[in-house]
Amino acid sequence: MSGPVLETARLSLRRFTPADEDDLWKLNSDPAVMRFLNGGRPISRETVKEELARLIAEDGSRSGRWAAEDRETGGCLGWFALRPLPDAEPGTLELGYRLKRSAWGQGYATEGARALVRRAFTELDAERVVACTMTVNVASRRVMERAGLRYVRTFFQDWPDVIEGSEQGDVEYALSREEWAERGS
Repeated sequence: MSGPVLETARLSLRRFTPADEDDLWKLNSDPAVMRFLNGGRPISRETVKEELARLIAEDGSRSGRWAAEDRETGGCLGWFALRPLPDAEPGTLELGYRLKRSAWGQGYATEGARALVRRAFTELDAERVVACTMTVNVASRRVMERAGLRYVRTFFQDWPDVIEGSEQGDVEYALSREEWAERGS
């Protein structure tokens, strides 16, 4: 296995391996973690296996989704993502993250998000980084703001399953290369 793709003061992001199956399944089985994604329903082990196979097959060296570990303990914290956004202008990357509940409120999401925003503009030639969440997901919106992204719009999608709060729509946050450079980030 190769080393980490990215390290911060407290995080190590690395490519997924078959050994991540249990941690990924536990993450996706926590109703609180899945609350703003599917209403809190756990994802089946079989679905997790299929998802993990796709993650392992990704190149993952520059963009993609990576397993996040605590650098001190080596324990799984969840995952972070930075990948091209389908149907967006070239040079647009989408930032994402999913952390287990015990990692919430400790600054890990902000730390990882900031590092990936920096990577997007310094290593990946991104012109824009975007992130989206449900309007009611206040904690995730705060992470986006702390990572330097700013509110762009509220929008409504046609989801197959109604989730409590979905009637308020989703929000998009974004940061351009120019805005990032102006801040001296």
